[in-house]
Amino acid sequence: MKKIFLLFLVVICMTSCETKIKSKLELEAEVYKAEDDFKNLSQTKGISAAFYSFADDNAVIKRENDTLIRGKENIKKYYSNLKFKKASVTWKPDFVEVSKDGEMAFTYGKYIWTVKDSLENKKDFKGIFHTVWKKQKDGSWKYVWD
Repeated sequence: MKKIFLLFLVVICMTSCETKIKSKLELEAEVYKAEDDFKNLSQTKGISAAFYSFADDNAVIKRENDTLIRGKENIKKYYSNLKFKKASVTWKPDFVEVSKDGEMAFTYGKYIWTVKDSLENKKDFKGIFHTVWKKQKDGSWKYVWD
């Protein structure tokens, strides 16, 4: 009887562990998709619309000179500046990690900002991004730090 019970526990543990791994992979895929949707929206609707749409209400972005822009509305206002209307950005995460409880995640990877000057000449600025994501009540992912 003890052997059957022990076998039963092992089978349950293996099933549970397998489900947990699959769940983690599914969550990582959701965050990758959120990053891709975020990038695509920036290219189709503009930088301001994308950074507003994917921001958590309490999001913070760090920009030039270590300036912090706090809150979804302030982020929208910041990116409504004329200089961003002639800019585009593309990026791709190299890495995604999701917390054990599946509520938070972070990504990092490479980005390229392309800006146009007054003569329409393009200039690229390359760098590394780091984004912290929070799962929302509706199951979507929004960034809280970028």
